[in-house]
Amino acid sequence: MIKKGIILAGGMGTRMSPLTKAVNKQLLPIYDKPLIFYPLSILMLSKIKDILIIVNKGELEQFKKILPNGKNLGLNISFEEQEKPNGLPEAFIIGEKFIKNDNVALILGDNFVYAQNLSSFLARASKLNIGARVILHKVNKPHLYGVAILDKNKNIRSIIEKPKKFVSDKAITGLYFFDNKVINFSKKLKKSKRGELEITDLLKIYNKKKKLKSDELGRGAVWLDAGSIDDFYNTSSFVSTIERRQGIKIACLEEIAFNNKWITKKEIRNSIKFYGNCEYSTYLKSFIWLKSPKKKLKI
Repeated sequence: MIKKGIILAGGMGTRMSPLTKAVNKQLLPIYDKPLIFYPLSILMLSKIKDILIIVNKGELEQFKKILPNGKNLGLNISFEEQEKPNGLPEAFIIGEKFIKNDNVALILGDNFVYAQNLSSFLARASKLNIGARVILHKVNKPHLYGVAILDKNKNIRSIIEKPKKFVSDKAITGLYFFDNKVINFSKKLKKSKRGELEITDLLKIYNKKKKLKSDELGRGAVWLDAGSIDDFYNTSSFVSTIERRQGIKIACLEEIAFNNKWITKKEIRNSIKFYGNCEYSTYLKSFIWLKSPKKKLKI
């Protein structure tokens, strides 16, 4: 069972410069919320309460302004600073003291996932005791991603990073689940030609031991990597369309926490005061009202 989660929110964000010269990419808005809310919501939907956010050196205070410690969400949020990006597996080395003897999930800070029955999907995926699990998604341009080649029983045969020729359209998303061995496996990795520890090399260790499993997001699901200006705009446009048409909020952290029974209406009222007079607060007020239909609440 996965008890802890890491959000890797470092990186230079060079593809989004000059926007990222002053502000970390994960704090830029995806429609009405900072990007960091979206991967955090995925961990919360996976019923993970202990969360480590890894940020660039010197950017810690920026994150603490919007996510002080997680208590208002029923979470235990801690932070670690990263000197410079050295590849995704470094997250497990930096987070060793945080992980301790537990299994752990990793999600990239610029990943966005939206799907029907996402909560139940993530609940199943996070029930991992031994090995590792990746989340796959069918894509139109597999040469842009690391892909998994599956056998007829949907077991992973091999993993190829950005294949030049078509071998599979099952992209490996930025959401991973690992057992505790991931710490030692990450420490043994050697840097690639580009000078980083590679997540594909880590996954290959598990696959060689026949301990790598996969789940696939179904048809109609959306996985977006908001790593460039265009991707950022497209993700924001998608969120805007869904929220305006359906009157819901994607990645409303307080709503998820309340539905998980981690917080009460008191904490939601505190969040309303914290955010101030804005559309997000208005949604939270409406949410409280819907949860108390028989009497008018003083908010």
